[in-house]
Amino acid sequence: MFERTASRFKTPFVLTQALRQPPAAPATCTAAIEGTRLLNNARALANRHRRLNPDTHPPDPALAGLIAPDLCLEYRILPWGTVGEATLIATVPDRDRTQLRDILEASLGPVLFADVSEDDLLRIITHRHGEVLAERAEKLVADEYSCRDINKLTFRRGVAASLFFGISLALIFYFPNVFFAGITAVAVINLIATLVFKMAVFAAGYKKPPDAPVDVPLSEKPVVSLIVPLFREAAIAHELVLRLSRLTYPKSLLDVVLVLEEKDTKTRQMIEAVSLPRWMRVVRVPDGSLKTKPRALNYALGHTRGDIIGILDAEDAPATDQIERVVEAFHLAPPEVACVQGILDFYNAQSNWIARCFTIEYATWFRVVLAGAARLGLPIPLGGTTVFLKRAALNHVGGWDAHNVTEDADLGIRLARFGYRTYLIPTVTREEANNRFIPWIRQRSRWLKGYIVTYRVHMRRPFQLLRDLGARKFIGVQVFFLTTILQFTLAPALWSFWLVCFGYSTPFLEAFPPDWTKGLVALFLFSELVSLLTGFLAVARTQHEKLMPWVPMMFFYFPMGVFAVYKAWSEIVFKPFYWDKTEHGHSEPDLPGGDIHATIR
Repeated sequence: MFERTASRFKTPFVLTQALRQPPAAPATCTAAIEGTRLLNNARALANRHRRLNPDTHPPDPALAGLIAPDLCLEYRILPWGTVGEATLIATVPDRDRTQLRDILEASLGPVLFADVSEDDLLRIITHRHGEVLAERAEKLVADEYSCRDINKLTFRRGVAASLFFGISLALIFYFPNVFFAGITAVAVINLIATLVFKMAVFAAGYKKPPDAPVDVPLSEKPVVSLIVPLFREAAIAHELVLRLSRLTYPKSLLDVVLVLEEKDTKTRQMIEAVSLPRWMRVVRVPDGSLKTKPRALNYALGHTRGDIIGILDAEDAPATDQIERVVEAFHLAPPEVACVQGILDFYNAQSNWIARCFTIEYATWFRVVLAGAARLGLPIPLGGTTVFLKRAALNHVGGWDAHNVTEDADLGIRLARFGYRTYLIPTVTREEANNRFIPWIRQRSRWLKGYIVTYRVHMRRPFQLLRDLGARKFIGVQVFFLTTILQFTLAPALWSFWLVCFGYSTPFLEAFPPDWTKGLVALFLFSELVSLLTGFLAVARTQHEKLMPWVPMMFFYFPMGVFAVYKAWSEIVFKPFYWDKTEHGHSEPDLPGGDIHATIR
């Protein structure tokens, strides 16, 4: 059953004799001490000389339910067999077994440890418990923080929806001016709130990193795990491996997990055709009715080894020194900082006008809005990639909500509710801009649907949210989520005011006196001016100076979001958990090697 190194001791015999010793009489303390010494010596010998071979002696299936599957993954252990009265526990060689022994012996009685390779251990756990772990991945987040019941029609929800639509229809038919005036008033108030927020983050600026990199001693550098979910990404799988191979963090401390869906045969075949380095491995997620990125992340989390968990997307090209900058940020940060968010940029920014505007939008979001919000102490809706989290904090908040299609934004708010903070750092990940109209609409509708769902989840109990976050962060949630949702949903009401410039009128315009209309148009012009200044500032903080003339084109870019938001609202009703997958690999970098870069301070 075991592969042993040469030894003059008969380890199995010693263990068996020690475990089968009859209980010592209370009066013979010397015998009790001698028995304990003999058992400890036997355990030490066993730990040094025993290595399990699953091919020749597989684990006993009768012990499969002895330890919960999630604990098997967390502690890298597996009940393997019995030796006398002791349970033989397989574990990886470098695991500290003192704590494990205390935990296991409290419920199992005497245990003995033996070595097994981590690959074999994870393979057996997955084979035994894959479906159970996949089901657990769907429900990792507590019910009160999850959206998995959002599609259930309860009596209260039915009454609320009926009242809302009933009152709206009644106003449209009997008091149309009141209805349009109300819609316009909400849109204007939302515009003012957005304008104030933009000016606040504009004034807050961003926190500059240290002038020179901080050299974290090798002995203090943690193991960093990167989870990269792949679904229908065969076209870029090879490029992904090349880009990750350029990372300069010590490979002995790097743990890259490529996560594949069980039935995604094309991506799996492409990955199998690539020779993966030892620090890169594949985890397959068992098939299920729910196929979302957060479900895959939850499932893969148990397979990772790092104290820091990073998330990258399949099309990402991270800065070569990105992991060093993340470790540096955590090294300098106070203990309550549980998350580090990097900056996203594009390597195909010049491919067409959508890509140019998308690049300006991302620059504004990451380099002005989120940077300023972090300085103001507001909760940060995380991006879906270049996110790095402390493992302990991630486990504390329950991982990702498998049913939320913007699991990143939801996680950012949940971290804030649990008292954690997020830092933004200037390390950049370049990725492929979604530069085609229909795919852009589909991607943006998923994001907006996720924002609607996330806001709905955290506002279930608004007073509890207020207690968790405090007044300032509570207002931050409203500004990030509610104003974004209303901005796109009610945009047509605001667009109608531009018709004044051409002498036209609409029901929205007729609901207000002429002097008010002129004042509102002035407000809109000022709002656009602030947006232009913010866009120019954002582009100035990037390497895309040639995009400056394209900043005014954002006026024609954002209206696409209106199509996306109404698609999102329809999916809230009919398929709230549907993940509208964005396909990649359709646009190459603007320049050869444009995806290779390092952090610029």
